[in-house]
Amino acid sequence: MALQLDDETETTAMRLACDTGGTFTDLIVEDDDGNLEMFKASTTPDDPVRGVLDAARLAAEAAGVDLADYLAKADVFIHGTTHAINAVITGRTARTALLTTQGHPDILVLREGGRMEPFNFTIAYPEPYIPRSLTFEVPERIGADGRVVTPLDEAAVVAICEHLLALKVEAVAVALLWAVANTAHELRIRELLAEHLPGVPVTLSSTLNPTIREFRRASSAAIDASLRPLMGSYLGSLTERLRSVGFRGRLLVLTSQGGMVDAHEVAQSPIRAINSGPSLAPVAGKYFGERAMPGADIVVADTGGTTYDVSLVRGGRIPLTRDAWIGQPFRGHMTGFPSVDVQSVGAGGGSIAHVDKGGLLRVGPQSAGAVPGPVCYGRGGIEPTLSDACVVLGYLDPDYFLGGKMTLRIDSARCAIQQRIATPLGMSVEDAALAIVTLATENMAQAIADITVNQGIDPRKAILIGGGGAAGLNSIFIARRMNIPRLVIPEVGAALSAAGALMSELAADFRAVDYMVTSRFDRERANAILRDLRQRSEAFLADTGSSSFHPQIQFALEARYEQQVWEIEVPLTFDVFEGQDDVDAVVEAMHRTHERIFAFRDEQSAVEIIGWSARASCRVHERMIGRMHVRAGDEQRPATRQAYFPAVGACETRVVSFPLLAIGEVQHGPALIESPFTTVVADPGTTFWRTGDGSLVIDLSTQGAAA
Repeated sequence: MALQLDDETETTAMRLACDTGGTFTDLIVEDDDGNLEMFKASTTPDDPVRGVLDAARLAAEAAGVDLADYLAKADVFIHGTTHAINAVITGRTARTALLTTQGHPDILVLREGGRMEPFNFTIAYPEPYIPRSLTFEVPERIGADGRVVTPLDEAAVVAICEHLLALKVEAVAVALLWAVANTAHELRIRELLAEHLPGVPVTLSSTLNPTIREFRRASSAAIDASLRPLMGSYLGSLTERLRSVGFRGRLLVLTSQGGMVDAHEVAQSPIRAINSGPSLAPVAGKYFGERAMPGADIVVADTGGTTYDVSLVRGGRIPLTRDAWIGQPFRGHMTGFPSVDVQSVGAGGGSIAHVDKGGLLRVGPQSAGAVPGPVCYGRGGIEPTLSDACVVLGYLDPDYFLGGKMTLRIDSARCAIQQRIATPLGMSVEDAALAIVTLATENMAQAIADITVNQGIDPRKAILIGGGGAAGLNSIFIARRMNIPRLVIPEVGAALSAAGALMSELAADFRAVDYMVTSRFDRERANAILRDLRQRSEAFLADTGSSSFHPQIQFALEARYEQQVWEIEVPLTFDVFEGQDDVDAVVEAMHRTHERIFAFRDEQSAVEIIGWSARASCRVHERMIGRMHVRAGDEQRPATRQAYFPAVGACETRVVSFPLLAIGEVQHGPALIESPFTTVVADPGTTFWRTGDGSLVIDLSTQGAAA
């Protein structure tokens, strides 16, 4: 639930944004004057809330006050977490039942078809998210036009309730055929479940995810229902423990749609937080990318300890997708729920390197995680990782990791790489370490290639935003591999998702399903749909109160050419169809969007619209984001140290202080640009400078700095 400030408490504008990752928990604090400070604590997988509180304690210690006094000054705490997706991956969700239309119990079994490897028959067919033993058929039927074909058998529903009670079911998902055309049966089933199974959370597919695709609607409802007991408990624990240590402000949780909502709303529909942390990186990437290279498409890469998350900003918009998978595509579970399009690969600072049985080097997807972590952490890890390779190559200063709060063990890292990589492959330790970095770079570059090709973006005309504590180590190599001309590392890049949280908006998405074709367009019906979406959006904005800023409503359509199977999102720049010119404008917008993604347009085809949406949003702070505060510990680093580069080998390399680098001062690689939380490698042939917003820009082209 959202906590309110006590009347006698002095209100301040201090905001805290926390992102719990697989290895580190990042915290960014913005004070009343716009000064930013960043803190990192180890993630505690056994109790994620403890990692959040550990990061807050570091902030309090830096301020010289106790935790209670520090948190009492904060009016907003924004939290992003992987708790929900981790629960699905590890199977720690609630015992959940699925109620569906009689004769169609296999919705989650049959899925939508598709295979990653069409001719690999050694892979077992994936199990449904909810087993058949907990799937119950309800006698009823709604037609595609919304007519009741078969009335709901309420006695049968009551009998099912008795079975659910005996089976000790903890949550229920309801997904009936064509419930989006007529919600009456799903709503009545919820009433019966509330009467006969009091206290058991229920998710209705038509309310949660109105879409015509039954599998996606059922899958999202099943995942959401299974998470409700867990996330309700987790967010309740977070709220109570923050309150117990002095926080009396508003607790907001990040969503997979790139916004944030009050904690109690996420507890009611936890699927919204499935990928909440990575979805905020493109929000920050958009802000910094537009300032560094106006008009360019933006590739946002967030390098964590476990994964490499890639997202896009295309034409000033952050694309959403309904094709998000938990686990491998076609083998995992599809959320079917609109979310920021983020592609993740198992490649991060903690990715483990090993030589396989065939004598080939592999990096990832296994990760050392937070426990035990890379070998150089000295916490019991024995398998070399990407971070260990970077220590050996001289990219990381063993005495300045996390600003000197943690000393890395370079001898242990060298020994692990020697024994497990260099000796089996017959090469030097340095060459083995460089091979680890090169292979990790290739894996990361492939993730960028996949998402840019899918979205119709030419990387050669884009800009790369590097985020995450490990981003600076090989982002320059990734940019070279993809022919991306410019790399930007924001000063808050080491905690890019947490920075995105500070910039994110209170947001709500409203959707409607109604099939329409532009060649037979019904303007009256379309305007009624848009009017309803606007009213719902305005009601949400009205509830945000007087403390919100810059409210806006954005409309979009889910559209396709006639006879196409899949639809794409098309922006709608107005909310009233006045005449045929407006219909023609929609057709042209479809042509432009389709051509941008797929490189062609079908001028002869009418456009089918199957979905309508509105996104209402507002900021909770007038200022987007401030600037990092320079502390006494950010003094100039040692002048040089040895680093190892491809095609050059070991060379004495300048060490440059990131916080103290003068704005606009153009310098040339090779160089190691260091801050307490990240090291950026600028290889020979690069030009770099710092911009007015504090970002480090590295230019790989021959033109150098742009004025």
